[in-house]
Amino acid sequence: MFSRRNRRTPRPTSPALLAAWETLDAGDVPGALRQVRAAGEEQPLNEVALVVGRAAGAAGFADLADAAAALTAAPEEARALYDFGYACVERGVPDLAVPALREALRRSGGALPVLRELVSAYEDEGRHREAATELVRHEGRLADWPDRYLLVYNAVLAGDLELARRQHALLSAPEDAQWQPARDRQDRMLARAADAERAGRLDAADLRGWQYVMGGTVLGTLSPYGFDEGMNGRYAWVQDTPDQCLRGLLRLRSLLAATGVRPRSVSLLPDRDSRILGLAAAEVLGLPAEPFAAGRTDTVVVAYDLDGLAAHDDGPELIGELFERVPGQVLHAHACCWTDPPAITPDSAALLHQSVVAPWGEQLRQGADGGIERGPADDRPEAEIAAGITGADPSAGPGDGDGPADGDAAFAAFAAFATAVAGTWLRGDRARVRSAGPVPGSRFA
Repeated sequence: MFSRRNRRTPRPTSPALLAAWETLDAGDVPGALRQVRAAGEEQPLNEVALVVGRAAGAAGFADLADAAAALTAAPEEARALYDFGYACVERGVPDLAVPALREALRRSGGALPVLRELVSAYEDEGRHREAATELVRHEGRLADWPDRYLLVYNAVLAGDLELARRQHALLSAPEDAQWQPARDRQDRMLARAADAERAGRLDAADLRGWQYVMGGTVLGTLSPYGFDEGMNGRYAWVQDTPDQCLRGLLRLRSLLAATGVRPRSVSLLPDRDSRILGLAAAEVLGLPAEPFAAGRTDTVVVAYDLDGLAAHDDGPELIGELFERVPGQVLHAHACCWTDPPAITPDSAALLHQSVVAPWGEQLRQGADGGIERGPADDRPEAEIAAGITGADPSAGPGDGDGPADGDAAFAAFAAFATAVAGTWLRGDRARVRSAGPVPGSRFA
């Protein structure tokens, strides 16, 4: 007979992980994983796997639960470490994969498949400097595709253009045709970097410059709040206003003028938010508005928020149609989420946010009792709301006084220089850029 003690479920001994275990006792899986993250990356991997495995079982992730059980039983085996890290990446918790994959890389003698999975985890976490450093450490054994390509990519997103250019010069043409689109995108990224360097400082605080380098997006406005508290020109939560919408559209008009792009129409997307902003854009640009049609050339396609478009019944089909570029077509999005970027990258964006409420949405307000309540959405006709945008005040608010000047002249100079010197704007596909890039940003839950 086994004793009761032998039959007891093992528990972590680390105080931080034991706290996460007890949080699982209360049924709070997200809270437990937050505690595992907060405990840091130096925790015993077998105990991390014990907690993660229990959480995975509660969530119905059998693959991760099985990999965690294998690692708990054999924490020194490279295969168990790799399988656990791989399952964490696949299940969207790459931060929990990193310590196990680092140890798997050490115990496997630097096996390239393990290195690639570790780089993937770093990329998903936006830890591009660490990804590039790890790849450089194994440079003598790298294959050009994908390893050296990944080194160039992560060096750019870490802001190390010297390393990126040096490695890019060593990169051979891909023998496998499936890598050619990636090579073309990387060529365009480095070409945009050359233009952005001429247009501005392209340092760790140059949000507009790096947005252009990463995806070809010209960022219209910078947030005047929290610059020195880590936002660097991004917004956290935004309760949007007609004034801000008009300012974004005027920046779009300035961009088109600076680059010599001459659209003949504004294309209206089908979601209500985009139709409202599109009608205002047509008035500001002095162009006719017409429903979006795939393949229409020389037009400005206006989205309020591309995530809102994706949620529309026809959203997935429209996103696919906008991915491939049509001659003379400009995709403008007013609000772009920087913590979870949209499925396609716009050519122009008015602002970067973490969360946004449209001016005509259910905005927060002070209630009669002095408390905060959510007001009703504005259900007026779209044209009437759009008229309120075109009649708004586009002047920028003072902010908190810590951010850089973001005047119209400075924006126009960037647009003319960065997009016209080598013709690097409006080129290639609109592939999603998942990274926030080299400019740090404070994230809020």
